[in-house]
Amino acid sequence: MVKKKGSALLMLFTDVDSEYDAEFNAWYEEEHLAEWLKVPGILDAGRYQAVKGGPRYLVIYELESVAVTNTDAFKEVIQNPSEKTKRLAPTVVGRGTVRSLCTQIYPNEIDQDTTGRGMAPALQIGRMDVPAEIEAKYNDYYDNNRTPRNLTIPSCSFVRRYHVIEGQPKYLTMYEFEHENVPESQAWVDAHAIDTMHEYIGGSYGHAAGSPGVYRRSSPARPF
Repeated sequence: MVKKKGSALLMLFTDVDSEYDAEFNAWYEEEHLAEWLKVPGILDAGRYQAVKGGPRYLVIYELESVAVTNTDAFKEVIQNPSEKTKRLAPTVVGRGTVRSLCTQIYPNEIDQDTTGRGMAPALQIGRMDVPAEIEAKYNDYYDNNRTPRNLTIPSCSFVRRYHVIEGQPKYLTMYEFEHENVPESQAWVDAHAIDTMHEYIGGSYGHAAGSPGVYRRSSPARPF
């Protein structure tokens, strides 16, 4: 089994004006993804577009660990951009670009039997700013109540939680779905209705702009 999941993610969110869409997408598909996938320790990658929330474009790189970003091979790609990269990178044509380097906190151990799965057909990404005084209860409730309950919902396949060690906000949750309509299902609505996170933690936390966002995979292309 080829390993496609590690303990870290590198994620870039961005909005792109329509005038750049065609060139931006072609650059990613024809050059940029393949360039990064040659870097040792980058295990997989996928691109997504928002169907709810935002920013509109999302690219995810599955990393063996955050240490990959300190390797010579990783730095080589950054320090030697192609002409198209200089012209079309999210930091150039994107608006509201967010870069998040994330290390996994849940599950706290990597399940080797599931690391061969590819990029999920759809995702829900929550990006949360949690006050320090309620972090312990927030993490406890998420790991021991909310996540186990959501994993019983049909077509919700996996849940991973992260600390964002470069970027903001500090917490990120990624739900892996079989399709993008899971959050509209009655099972999801029912689970949300009985969620008592805020009562348990005795406070509230904030979401980044556009969070939670629901994303449909655009690359690798979906058959449905």
